[in-house]
Amino acid sequence: MNRIGACGVAVVGCGTVGGATALLLSRDRDLIAEKTGVSLSLKYIVDRDFARARSLKLDPALFETNYDKALADPEIDVVIELVGGTTIAREIIERALKGGKHVVTANKALLAHHGPELMKIAHDNGVSLSFEASCAGGIPVVRALYDGLVANRIDAMYGIVNGTCNYILTEMIQKGQGYAEALAGAQRSGLAEADPRLDVSGLDSAHKLTILASLGFGRRVELEKIPVEGIDTLELIDVKFGQELGYIVKLLAIAQRLDGGLSLRVRPSFISREHPLAWVSGPFNAVSIYGHAVGHTMYYGRGAGGSPTASAILSDLLSIAQGTAPLLFRSLPIWPDRAPEAAQLPSERIASRYYLRVMVEDQPGVFAQLATILGNHSISISSVLQKELGANAAEGVPVVITTHTAIEGNLLSALREIDSLDAVKRKSVCIGIIDEHEETIAL
Repeated sequence: MNRIGACGVAVVGCGTVGGATALLLSRDRDLIAEKTGVSLSLKYIVDRDFARARSLKLDPALFETNYDKALADPEIDVVIELVGGTTIAREIIERALKGGKHVVTANKALLAHHGPELMKIAHDNGVSLSFEASCAGGIPVVRALYDGLVANRIDAMYGIVNGTCNYILTEMIQKGQGYAEALAGAQRSGLAEADPRLDVSGLDSAHKLTILASLGFGRRVELEKIPVEGIDTLELIDVKFGQELGYIVKLLAIAQRLDGGLSLRVRPSFISREHPLAWVSGPFNAVSIYGHAVGHTMYYGRGAGGSPTASAILSDLLSIAQGTAPLLFRSLPIWPDRAPEAAQLPSERIASRYYLRVMVEDQPGVFAQLATILGNHSISISSVLQKELGANAAEGVPVVITTHTAIEGNLLSALREIDSLDAVKRKSVCIGIIDEHEETIAL
């Protein structure tokens, strides 16, 4: 900081999160100073439209439409970027870092695409780039990875990191709503955007997985190599069949350390209703992390929203002001610009149990054909659930199969063969079943 015990701040972007951040900085300044000994001084609220700022009764004297003025001010120690996107936000962050100012951001898309380059700029200019709010709102999971769990070899992570998707799935599970109905309800409640594709496609979760896996494994992860499936094609019939079998469906961001590299993916997955992640409902987030020394830890809370996200942003801000964040950013080798490239394994290498639903004609010998094809591809059947013919005979009869652990490449080959059978009426559904990760600690 330029001044002992003081920290000049510019908030760039005053939407939901930016407004909440500016409000906390203004309203809670005395509380923060009492707890930390740091005086945070909000000097600029930069935006083109101050409707949100005015609704929060923020001081109009702080309003500024020209971010050049804030970036050039020598009294600004930290720039908080909350513009979003990957264009103007990138320019603002780069200019702030090159100008010797620390940066705090919640911009997961920008970090997933350009994190290593931005971190290199920060390192080259002797400042820090902090991003606690980028992955799970108010949940301090980023700091847990680079600080609280730093003594651990991270073996696996399983995250519910998109509140919109978790809300939609909760409505499907608890109320029996179809996907379209649950999505419409999320949009009415303000929990889903008018264009929800970034969330429901799984891409938002992949952005967060890129960041979390990079820190957790100390490797530079490439977003483009992560297989991504969303919930937008999930059918209620599979949600219900899964429940009959004792499973709850969640959109999971999954990272596992395997022989030969890292297995990373985002996809709807079944987990046992007894697993703590199955209890995470509505818009809440949770991340399970398994370390070789600590065992299983889980981080739960509000993964979005103005105030929870602002809480994480101020946590980063205070860590910068106290010198902790710059020290760790300067000294640790795990940041993506310094870490070696990850060996990211293709999804065909995944070994898991699976749920399959095949829609077939109600005729003798069909199940024997399915079993033979699966067996020929080294896939062992664990259980079978078959329902009677529905009202629409043209759609066929659902045959639900769960498998023992199988290699995904073998399973996909088997499904291509199964789907080519004359008795199969439509493309088969395949959903992974995620078992509890085995702890490595000696009890």
